[in-house]
Order: sequence, then structure tokens, then C-alpha cells
Amino acid sequence: MGLCCCGKSGKGAQVAIWSGAVVVLLGAGLTRGGPEDKPGEAGVSASAKEAKVVDTAADDPADVLGFTMNRIDGTPEKLADYRGKVVLIVNTASKCGFTPQYEALEKIYRDKKDRGFVVLGFPANDFRHQEPGSNKEILEFCTERFDVTFPMFEKVVVTGEEASPLYKKLAAQPEPIGGEPKWNFTKFLVDKTGRVRDRFEPNVKPDDERVERAIERLLGEKAPADDGG
Repeated sequence: MGLCCCGKSGKGAQVAIWSGAVVVLLGAGLTRGGPEDKPGEAGVSASAKEAKVVDTAADDPADVLGFTMNRIDGTPEKLADYRGKVVLIVNTASKCGFTPQYEALEKIYRDKKDRGFVVLGFPANDFRHQEPGSNKEILEFCTERFDVTFPMFEKVVVTGEEASPLYKKLAAQPEPIGGEPKWNFTKFLVDKTGRVRDRFEPNVKPDDERVERAIERLLGEKAPADDGG
């Protein structure tokens, strides 16, 4: 039984009918130029993108902790594990004028972590390519320069069509909390239920009294009951 006919289908695919079965032959051009090759994603690994496909809180647009993200060493972690804590989500960079904020972020993390507070750092290269390094280089920089111990995650994109689902959901929050980060070290403050309650722009330092007051207010709120789910 031989090849009966062959023709072009959409997007350059070739369709062949072999013994009554339809076989799709993908052209070589379709195997190149995937999302990892698009501008603005330098250093973002394929595993980082694969790790955050499913939003387990999709039915609740206010809940931003429904994603699984890769820690900076590549280990997948459910952000839902941080429910019950007050979470400060920050897009970081190593070559920015705000980079010294790492020191204050680490300090407030150490001061308040035993009371249920955590900082989650997401390196991003969106703004003037100020985070050009690999995940390994970023981790070395953070630990050696600022002795960072709070959770750091793999490099992501935080703006535009290629933004990670987490940052798309952050941007989709109602104003004035929502919207894309305007620069490195934009801070989203999330309560114990996974909802964004406040936002601080890059020029507001982590140890600013406004940030401190907001964190303390959320720490004083009752944690959600564990339903065993």
C-alpha cells in the first residue's frame, strides 16, 4: 500500500494519506523559533515555563497563589504552600539602581519569618536587561553579596504577552493594585488567603514604614481555616 497523495496544510505542515490514514508531517521550520527564542526572555529556562501552566485557583481571580513555580535551583514548588502566610512578591534584578533593596528585603524576612511572613523573589530581565545572568549566577550574586535566604525562583518574564501566568494574574488585579510592574523591585503584598492587598512601587523601600505597617496589619489577620483539601 503506497502513498496516495500529499499536500500542504496550514502553517507549513504537510499532510499525507497513507493507506487511508492521515499523517501530518511537520516542516522543519515549525521545530524552531519556539517561545524560548522570543525577545525579552533571555535566560528563562523551558522548565521555568512548564512549571507554571496550571492555575489551581483559576475559579478565583483574586487568588494569586494557585501556581507551581520552579525555585532557582529548578525544584518545583506550589505557591499554595505559602497560604496562611503574608507574602511579599518582588521582581528582582542584579544590575539595577534598586538592587541594594535586597538587603532590606532580607532583613524584614528574617525579622518577621517566625511570625508567618515570607518574601518571594522572581528575577526578571524585562527592564533594560538588568538581570542578564543565569539562574546559577543570580543565586551566587544574591547569596554572596546580600546573604539572601528568602525563597528565590527561576528567572521569569513579568511584562507583555510572554509574562508568566503569575505576573499576568497580578497585573489583572483591580487598580490601583493591579497592572504590570513598572520596573524592577515592584512589590505585591499578598494576604494569608492568597489575595493581593497592597502594592508598592520600586522607589518604596522594603523597610519603609508604609510597607512595615501593611505587613503588620496582615500578620494580625486570622489565617484561613484548613479544610483538609
